Amino acid sequence: MSKTEFRRYLFLIFVLVMFSATALFGGIMEPDGALYASIAKNMALHNDWLNLNVRGADWLDKPHLPFWLAAISFKIFGVSSFAYKFPSFLFGLVGAWYTYLLAKNIYDKKTGLISALIFLSALHILISTFDVRAEIYITAFTLAAIYHYYKAHQKSFWHIIAGSFFAACAIMVKGIFVLIPVFGGFIIYWLITKQFKELIKIKWWTAILLILIFITPELYALYSQFDLHPEKVVFGNTQVSGLKFFFWDSQFGRFFNNGPIKGKGDLSFFLHTTIWAFLPWSFLFYTGVANLFQKKSRNALPKESIIIWTSAAITFLLFSFSKFQLPHYILIILPQFAIITAVYLQRLNEKTSKIFFIIQTAVSLLVAILLGVIAYFFEFNGYVIAIILVVISPIIALLLFKKPSTFSIVGRSIFISYSLGLFLCVFFYTAVLKYESGMEAGLWLKENHPKAKVKVLMYPDAYSLDFYANGDVEYLWNYEDLKKLNKQENNILYVHDDELAQVKRDYNAEVLEGFEYYHITKLTPKFINADSRPTVLEHFYLVRLH
Repeated sequence: MSKTEFRRYLFLIFVLVMFSATALFGGIMEPDGALYASIAKNMALHNDWLNLNVRGADWLDKPHLPFWLAAISFKIFGVSSFAYKFPSFLFGLVGAWYTYLLAKNIYDKKTGLISALIFLSALHILISTFDVRAEIYITAFTLAAIYHYYKAHQKSFWHIIAGSFFAACAIMVKGIFVLIPVFGGFIIYWLITKQFKELIKIKWWTAILLILIFITPELYALYSQFDLHPEKVVFGNTQVSGLKFFFWDSQFGRFFNNGPIKGKGDLSFFLHTTIWAFLPWSFLFYTGVANLFQKKSRNALPKESIIIWTSAAITFLLFSFSKFQLPHYILIILPQFAIITAVYLQRLNEKTSKIFFIIQTAVSLLVAILLGVIAYFFEFNGYVIAIILVVISPIIALLLFKKPSTFSIVGRSIFISYSLGLFLCVFFYTAVLKYESGMEAGLWLKENHPKAKVKVLMYPDAYSLDFYANGDVEYLWNYEDLKKLNKQENNILYVHDDELAQVKRDYNAEVLEGFEYYHITKLTPKFINADSRPTVLEHFYLVRLH
């Protein structure tokens, strides 16, 4: 790989990271992002690092590590959307770095660079930079563990410690199922290559022991909050064990659909999710996977590549057979997808290079048309500028990358991601978040009534208000709670339109400000179309009681 080529790929990565960084300055999206941010806010404000609480109640769903990281960031930068997103952004870069290292060590430096670029430019990674949840952390920690265990497999023992540390971090983000993508690829690799002795080597059992040691902070936190307090009501029951939930219900309970949190499984769910989540690389990826079914193609690859594609395959199958499925789960194996795609991309012959050169160009044009249509109908501020940018982007790509080659295919594809990143983070999400009424209400209160203590009346999911309002937000679940309020206090309520008339009639409420609301993670054509949008909006109000 020449220095010029290296610098070109590095420049593409740099520009992509700069575009992605614009997401740090946007708001936090409901429901999950705002929920997690409000939990971390409570942790930081009250210096309570053991208990996870939502609306004053004990919360048992996710492990503690992502909340610890966000709370530490709040301590450093103050409570803000930037502080919440910044750790996730950094660990996204860590994930790209380990994608590069793993691909470089198994293949070569060029494959490592292309893999990192593909990972960072995948649509769901771009979305997750803005809509921050827990999956970016798992992705980074899981791949870091795989890389260090791969190095440990090559006789370097300190990598056992590093790999176990990162595996433990992944567990403290999502649970013990993450050991499947971490160890699954190695076990299948050893079985296929008949390295059976690896299964009984002391170092791997030492790795398991170290993982158990490293997750003790999580186990202690769960034991302190739940197992020491069987009287607490969780999921409508008492005698709930946090440790049991951590090791069983949150993982196998969801898979078998017999735990407290249930879902509906669809075997094809992640097949079609990958098509959009891994844009603009999904067509190359699926062709690369099909290529792996050819024995001749597999034999031409290093034996260690089995670790990559089997890790992805067993995790993908696990997700597909699970009864609880969400699109962002796929993020965990996008690094493996990126490496598979990068390897296949470099093995294209002249004929297939031309085919994918045309396909990626077509994808670029379709994405530009789609984004332009959305901008035109949504009519957000600066939508004309957005349309111009998404139209110019494929034109620039056509002029810069004229001849079919690996770099040209990558170049045209990456310009699709540039368009998507800028459109989503700078224009679209900024406009959509204006309909997140809890955030708008919290920001309005900070500006107009910074010392007010806001209370939510009979509405359970005002997570963004929890985060953006100053201090703690109190929830009133019925009108009896409302009657008990101290009449001497400056009581400001956040109420839904359904309750407004009664509050005004019975409590002499004064409307301070109104806000439009829509469930912004479930977009529909009626919402996107500015003309029909008013028909699907709900309304919330901040009112003062007299």
